[in-house]
Amino acid sequence: MQLGKSLTFAFQVITAGLALAFVIIILKPDLLSGLNPVTAPPTTINRPPAGIRPIAHSYAPAVARSAPAVVNISTAKVVTERPNPLLEDPVFRRFFGEGLSTMPRQRLETSLGSGVIVGPQGHVLTNNHVIAEADQIVVQFADGRVGEATLVGADPESDLAVLEVDLPDLPQIAVGSSDALQVGDIVLAIGNPFGVGQTVTMGIVSATGRSHLGISTFENFIQTDAAINPGNSGGALVNAAGELVGINTAIFSRSGGSQGIGFAIPVSLANEVQQQIVDHGRVVRGWLGIEIQEITPELAESFGLQSTKGFIIAGVLPNGPAARADMQPGDIVTEIAGTRIDGPSTALEKIVMLTPGERVVLSGWREQEPTQWTVEIDERPQNGLH
Repeated sequence: MQLGKSLTFAFQVITAGLALAFVIIILKPDLLSGLNPVTAPPTTINRPPAGIRPIAHSYAPAVARSAPAVVNISTAKVVTERPNPLLEDPVFRRFFGEGLSTMPRQRLETSLGSGVIVGPQGHVLTNNHVIAEADQIVVQFADGRVGEATLVGADPESDLAVLEVDLPDLPQIAVGSSDALQVGDIVLAIGNPFGVGQTVTMGIVSATGRSHLGISTFENFIQTDAAINPGNSGGALVNAAGELVGINTAIFSRSGGSQGIGFAIPVSLANEVQQQIVDHGRVVRGWLGIEIQEITPELAESFGLQSTKGFIIAGVLPNGPAARADMQPGDIVTEIAGTRIDGPSTALEKIVMLTPGERVVLSGWREQEPTQWTVEIDERPQNGLH
């Protein structure tokens, strides 16, 4: 009972206090002017100075560094067309007239491609298929100059060629490392697609070490989804720093245009070929004079082998280096000059790097017995066996 009266009294006091405070605020608002209210600090928004926009990441510095050394190549060759043999048939001529010409006709065939300036002497690296059988090769530079080029040498087996242009102050591309490329790295393809003029496309490295494509004898391609189209052949594949890492060579396409699968020759291989062409006018490679075959699991079982590493000699060229060393079809080679051989591709890479005149030891098996052969290497003929 006493507690209820106490709560009622307290409620009445609080109500009266609030009513009094309301009356004071209405009748005497100036009494509150001396108080210092606490306010929240203003929100700060970082904005760029007026007239300046944020800059997105750009590859313009890489293009500016490399594009001046990428050139357009146009070729021309005279093609002789022989008339249809039917035109010389008397019966045919009686029906269609004696005025039909049986003389061979000539026409001019032109094509376009790209190239990269790789040396201070005006050397231009391009694809062999860009300049093959050309009677005239004209190079147009990024600064607008035009010059006629001479062929220093070509290597159809790697699809590379070196040209020379006699003009002063030519830019030279910076060379990077194709061995350091990783899948996912950004790359730029620079060339002259469809003859529209110098064009830059961007993509990533989709794969490295691509082979068995049937494009050339020596295949170790960089695969990229940077758009490569007809006319890009021989142009530059550069990394994000503007350094040359490959020579654009081919595309996989059902329509003739880019479908995101392009191939470039690694600059490591291109440099070796270029240097040999400049030094010798051709590429000097080692040669054994053999035909090699992959060791399949079935063949390994039939030969009593524990592994499919190495290769089987399927044929030996008479009077070749292997024949002189008494190597025979059916012999199995697992090691060349101290290097273990995984298969035919590894064997070919090792053989062509050998120096003509060099004597090397090959190890393997003959009729399940361990055997070694000492072979004196010859120079590989054009499009020859291994």
